[in-house]
Amino acid sequence: MNIKIIGVGKIKEKFYRAAIAEYGKRLSRYCKFEVVEVPDEKAPENLSEAQMAEVMAKEGERILAKIKDREYVYALAIKGKERTSEDFAAEIDKLATYGKSDITFVIGGSLGLTPAVLKRADQQISFGRFTLPHQLMRVVLSEQIYRAFTIINGLPYHK
Repeated sequence: MNIKIIGVGKIKEKFYRAAIAEYGKRLSRYCKFEVVEVPDEKAPENLSEAQMAEVMAKEGERILAKIKDREYVYALAIKGKERTSEDFAAEIDKLATYGKSDITFVIGGSLGLTPAVLKRADQQISFGRFTLPHQLMRVVLSEQIYRAFTIINGLPYHK
């Protein structure tokens, strides 16, 4: 199984990179795991609606360029469906059972995801209504993917 996280922007903080690397190492028992960073679009602080749409469109194009046709895509979105860790694990297991072995998660930039990216997604997933920094969200998502595999494999980590 291949699991990929596409995120907008670079992670600058060493502790976030270390946490993601640790979960990547743990996940190597179960899948090929990679994190793909696409450049964020530089923009002034106070953007008009048109400028926001332009920034999101450019970031969206960069994201879509990293997604292959065969990939099953989850877009992280506040309005997405919330799941329990057990439900998420069951979904991942079911996707693998039915031949969806390339799973991609997309985390947008500070302005979110464009309609084009949301349309390409097979599902939208939410981790709640909190606003989290997208760098931290990569850590949280990596941990939840690892947790899903421990649940699937009946390991005690989840407890």
